[in-house]
Amino acid sequence: VQLQAFGGGLVQAGDSLRLTCGASGQSFSAYVLAWFRQAPGKEREFVAALRRSGGTTYYADSVKGRFTISRDNAKGTGYLQMNSLRPEDTAVYYCALAPQSTILSSIYTARGVNIWGQGTLVTVSS
Repeated sequence: VQLQAFGGGLVQAGDSLRLTCGASGQSFSAYVLAWFRQAPGKEREFVAALRRSGGTTYYADSVKGRFTISRDNAKGTGYLQMNSLRPEDTAVYYCALAPQSTILSSIYTARGVNIWGQGTLVTVSS
């Protein structure tokens, strides 16, 4: 499976963006979809994860209530809807996949991620 993320851009604080992660290859549904981000000068951090369409979602505290992760297995596509964006959300955002058997702690730390997409830059101006 190969991933490609897009949809980033320059927005103002309070605006919304939707990031899309397209997967080519087989068995998108066999993977946990996750989003991570890396701000300038900071380490990469977990943003959100979703095992199955319509299933339980997991979010970092910093984005809870503002971001929504979703997926469409038929299209092999994942999404990250980002609302009420803040300047501190500025980062390169990466979509990633981990096998469905991966435990949550390994997803949060990215240790269980074995497929990464290229990043897409989100810049939020104040």
